[in-house]
Amino acid sequence: MSLTSDPTLGATAQVSGAADDYGALEVVPVRHPWRWAAIAVTVVVLAQFAHGFATNTGWEWEVFARFFTADVILKAVWVTVQLTVYGTALGFALGIVLAFMRLSASPFLKGVAFGYIWAFRSIPLIVQLLFWFNLSYLYDRLQFGVPFGPGFFSFDTMGLVGAMSAAVLGLALHQAAYAAEIVRGGVLAVESGQLEAAAALGIPRLRQIRRIVLPQAMRSILPNAANEVISLFKGTSIVSVMAIGELFYQVQVIYGRNGRVVPLLMVATAWYILLTTVLSVLQHYVERHFSKGATR
Repeated sequence: MSLTSDPTLGATAQVSGAADDYGALEVVPVRHPWRWAAIAVTVVVLAQFAHGFATNTGWEWEVFARFFTADVILKAVWVTVQLTVYGTALGFALGIVLAFMRLSASPFLKGVAFGYIWAFRSIPLIVQLLFWFNLSYLYDRLQFGVPFGPGFFSFDTMGLVGAMSAAVLGLALHQAAYAAEIVRGGVLAVESGQLEAAAALGIPRLRQIRRIVLPQAMRSILPNAANEVISLFKGTSIVSVMAIGELFYQVQVIYGRNGRVVPLLMVATAWYILLTTVLSVLQHYVERHFSKGATR
């Protein structure tokens, strides 16, 4: 009986040994030719836009520079910021209440919250603003007393709701309908088992919401809420129909006088981009704060 060696087996063993020695393997980088082609096309397109901005005299950058920091524009920017802050604060405060009404076990509270959200999401914002602005036309006097009976006192509505008040009221009530659904979605994203465990430990309901539900729900709420705030900030331009001196209205007034439409529109665009960027940066830091301890 004789033993013979198999040359094929030896070659296989050598390959297996080389494969086990990962340091001996040649590393070939992955090539992405289409990625580089897309980058090249993007750079060319951006360069063309930049060249057009720099060389096209129709942009009238000297007019843009003169009005970008003009006092009337800065005051209009401040009005826009005020409308955004007031509309956001009041809208989300009411939206949180509506969200928890929809999450409650009471059919009455659920029905009221659903009806509010349905109504204010169905009516266009510009229509709501004009209704509030013309409140004195609809109701010249408001009377308090017995329902369908005698009144105790009444007052004139002519000076009750001014243009700014009507704008804030309309923006806040409109924003509340969307904020309610955003908050409700974030709360529903939190596992119900955590609330059951907290209830088993005897933690009060309000503390469960404040210390357990909302910190976790904020991770889901913040991206959508930030989108709504930015949308509201840009949507404040719609109050120009009420002759409120916000940014877009003032820009319209100025280019209506001097005829410099394009550079004045660029002034408004630059301010919107600048303030939206600030809001996006704030969103990033707030999201990073509430994402502590979360696995990404």
